[in-house]
Amino acid sequence: MEARLMELRRAEEALAKGAAGEDTVAIAPRLHSKIVALGQTLPQIWADPQTSRERRKALLRCLIDKVILRRTARDQVFVRIVWRGGAASELSVAVPVNDVRALPRFKEMEARLIQLAQAGEHDEAIAQTLTAEGHRSPKCADKVLLSTVGGIRRRLKVKTTGHRIRWAKIEGYLTVTNVAERLNVSTNWVAGKIRRGAVIAMREASGRYLFPDTARTIEAFRKLRAREIRQVDFTRDEFKERGYHHG
Repeated sequence: MEARLMELRRAEEALAKGAAGEDTVAIAPRLHSKIVALGQTLPQIWADPQTSRERRKALLRCLIDKVILRRTARDQVFVRIVWRGGAASELSVAVPVNDVRALPRFKEMEARLIQLAQAGEHDEAIAQTLTAEGHRSPKCADKVLLSTVGGIRRRLKVKTTGHRIRWAKIEGYLTVTNVAERLNVSTNWVAGKIRRGAVIAMREASGRYLFPDTARTIEAFRKLRAREIRQVDFTRDEFKERGYHHG
């Protein structure tokens, strides 16, 4: 990791000198090929569970010149990232707020929640629908939590059905619960592997993770549990297993 960071810093310096008009400094073909190869491995380095937070920070310091933040709304921040070499990326980032009523689409979400509850939908289904429609909880950037739905419903004294619904089965895929049952482990173990980056999986708008319903999927999880591999990526057509480094 340190060697790769040093190579990246040397490449930065060469590019910076070239951008400043110092024509006497050129990037040698061998260094250029290393830059290209390093660029292709950066996503793997970042996703590697063994890459510490400090190393990720060091990697970012090598790649980023400066970051500009501007608050555009109570729950939104505009971010401009200026990369080494002059390229820039701009994006809008959802940030936590203290109260659900601070969300700009709160009134819309509240009205939709009432409509769904009065139609007999349970909290799980309401949260799933609201997430799919682009709503979110105050402290969660990408989905509506079950606790948010329950809190709003109870505050408004809106009754709902007295039974929990079951998630709809998606043909050809397994859920976290399905995987846990087949491995005879807790759902927390599977969720923990996802949270720590050891398992990369497709995610529905509702927040549910899905895995291919194949024997190879279960075998990959068994290898992960036995520490024969350190990471498995299910988001590819041919999902990839990554082993441990030795030596």
